[in-house]
Amino acid sequence: MKVTFPHMGNAYIPIKALLKGLKLDVVVPPLVSKRTLELGMKYSPEYACMPLKINMGNFIEAMENGANAIVMAGGWGPCRFGYYAQVERDILRDLGYDFKMIVLEAPDSKLSELLKQVKALGENVSMRQAYQAVKFAWYKLNAVEALERKLEYYLPRVIDKTTCETIYEQGLRDIDQVSARKEVDICLRESLKKLETLPQHHEPVLRLGLIGEIYTILEPGANYHVARSLGRLGVEVTRSIYLSEWVNIHLTGGWLKKNRHREIIKMSRPYLNYWVGGHGRETVAYAVDFARQGYDGLIQIGPLTCMPEIVAQSVLGRVSDVEGIPCMTLYFDEHDGAAGINTRLEAFVDMLRRKKTVPAYDAGRLSVSV
Repeated sequence: MKVTFPHMGNAYIPIKALLKGLKLDVVVPPLVSKRTLELGMKYSPEYACMPLKINMGNFIEAMENGANAIVMAGGWGPCRFGYYAQVERDILRDLGYDFKMIVLEAPDSKLSELLKQVKALGENVSMRQAYQAVKFAWYKLNAVEALERKLEYYLPRVIDKTTCETIYEQGLRDIDQVSARKEVDICLRESLKKLETLPQHHEPVLRLGLIGEIYTILEPGANYHVARSLGRLGVEVTRSIYLSEWVNIHLTGGWLKKNRHREIIKMSRPYLNYWVGGHGRETVAYAVDFARQGYDGLIQIGPLTCMPEIVAQSVLGRVSDVEGIPCMTLYFDEHDGAAGINTRLEAFVDMLRRKKTVPAYDAGRLSVSV
């Protein structure tokens, strides 16, 4: 059985490690490209949101490379993600692909249930082997995110931004290729050392919170590399969600490491007092949190027609006014282009700089839907 899975940012590195630890033959889809999206657009319903279309492109490209099994997450609630696996399975079978669809449902924050699902996925592995595979995947995930966070810090500050990105990308490749924790540590340490030694400028750096739907935040192919573009504009980006935090909170109930999730959620009050599906409430909560930490601005991103984010956007205007932080909203679909997105980002960043240098300047709230 040759197993594949959908891309979501750099999640492919720990997922690949997990599946290999379960003695599975892994086929990693090509990174999200124009062709990926074109394939997804061609075979997906027009009204489907962009993440589903990208997933479809991932699966088709992976099966072109020999995959015959798909591992996909399940879900529930108002967000349409819960229907992805079923819709994608039916479309792919109508196209004539012969494969096995394996859907992993959220284990209700029980680590024991997660381990049972992982063990069942493996090829004749013991519970101990499944546990070791999960531990190593978790270790790689944290190493990858340590590198991601350093890129977010250094990219707006270094003079040679191309070299900074090259070091980061090579670091990811190195972490992906090694098969022991000591080797992961060496790869991470060497990459961080290279980033730290890059010459830096002394110009002021803006801090911006990136909030919104998890897939659009984590997958650069879905957001036209928003974080990188902002870094090149001299903006330090902090995401409202990282994959390790999602895994820790939603799959293990916070057992793996300490987190501020409950504290953050409370910050959504009185703007939004109930769960609206997806990460809608988290979007509002983190908007408040970033504002109170003194961030210069916020950008909310999500796929076009995403109901939870539309609900969140409806109250972000009040958050912006009350908490005193400018906010821009960007929705993405297959009709967007990098040039248009970058133009909007440049205009928003210019507004933030004016607001910071001219105290009397009233930035107000900018909302853009594309």
